[in-house]
Amino acid sequence: MVVFNGLLKIKICEAVSLKPTAWSLRHAVGPRPQTFLLDPYIALNVDDSRIGQTATKQKTNSPAWHDEFVTDVCNGRKIELAVFHDAPIGYDDFVANCTIQFEELLQNGSRHFEDWPTQSLFLGLPLGGKK
Repeated sequence: MVVFNGLLKIKICEAVSLKPTAWSLRHAVGPRPQTFLLDPYIALNVDDSRIGQTATKQKTNSPAWHDEFVTDVCNGRKIELAVFHDAPIGYDDFVANCTIQFEELLQNGSRHFEDWPTQSLFLGLPLGGKK
């Protein structure tokens, strides 16, 4: 298994066409819950360590952040991103998640990553360091 050692810089750019889950619609009122707008933020982990989270963007299903996170990684295997809706009451609602294996990034030599077929997340990932 390939691991990553070095400085990791992640720029979370935007998410497109996020869809509210049935659970996040539980407080929606009115006849048109399909027009419900989220208050999304992204939590970022490397393996099991929290690296940070973006600011909450109000009332949008296509938020733009342009937030950068920088951390030293030792024997990193994966990057995990989870989108949550900042709920006004109780716990925040899960919306979507994505796991990126360092092995895939290092083998492909890619500097950009796009995933989630129905919902897109755009990241800039300049990788440096050693395999």
